[in-house]
Amino acid sequence: MSTEPNWDFYRSFLTVLQQGSLSAAARELGLTQPTIGRHVDALELAVGAELFIRSPNGLLPTDAALALKPYAETLAATAAALLRTASGQRQRVAGTVRVSASEVIAVEVLPGILGPLQETYPELQIELSASDTIEDLVNREADIAVRMAEPHQDALIVRRIGDIPLGFHAHRRYLERHGIPETIADLANHRLIGFDRQTAYVRMVMKRYPAPEGIKFSYRSDSNLAQLSAIRAGVGIGICQTGLARENPDLLHILPDAFEIPLGTWVAMHESLKTSPRCRATFDALVKGLQDYHRYCTSA
Repeated sequence: MSTEPNWDFYRSFLTVLQQGSLSAAARELGLTQPTIGRHVDALELAVGAELFIRSPNGLLPTDAALALKPYAETLAATAAALLRTASGQRQRVAGTVRVSASEVIAVEVLPGILGPLQETYPELQIELSASDTIEDLVNREADIAVRMAEPHQDALIVRRIGDIPLGFHAHRRYLERHGIPETIADLANHRLIGFDRQTAYVRMVMKRYPAPEGIKFSYRSDSNLAQLSAIRAGVGIGICQTGLARENPDLLHILPDAFEIPLGTWVAMHESLKTSPRCRATFDALVKGLQDYHRYCTSA
């Protein structure tokens, strides 16, 4: 008789790691707290090591638990991919497709593309991961990704959409109070919206487009979506996609001739999914919809 731990044990273990307590993990998985506890106990017995230590702040993972974490995450991603694949083996466009995209694209652009796609294919289900973290297509953390950095992994089908222009924008209400900057240097006298931490993409942009002396962000957020919301609320001047700003007549493009950042955009999926009707239909719809969006952003 096999003594290999049940997958449920790994799933419960990973959820306790993520949630920090047995009760929170039970709510997340729709199980009882004693069941989660039994799963963790069984996994500890199987691996021969204690996985959690009780503390006033909840369950703290041991070194053994942290060593197991990446493998449990891989199991979770593989199990989710298996279920998505099993749900869409028929020839009709049906089943689940997991799409990964940046926060701004996922919230502002993709609903207008994926909504009509589901009207065409009512049995198609979309899982949309809205995150600026890049999910691994090769390991099937997502089926299809909209990337703002060129994918370089092997075994991917990639379509380049083009460069979506970014520029300085501000709400008319802010500019009426503080005036319109006429040069890049004038930005030092304005309330600027920007990032809190330097991600790899931010460092690349700053290297290519160095900020003038004296310019500082007075409103900072790691979330591009939060920055966009602040621009729309009239907090100050920030950088956003010109196409999104154009939809609001109260958002004005600042210094359009002096500053523009091209945001490269690609759609990618694993080549093993090219024969999947649901993935192919979703991939093609994303490519066409984003190409239309790109043309709108770059039109005069």
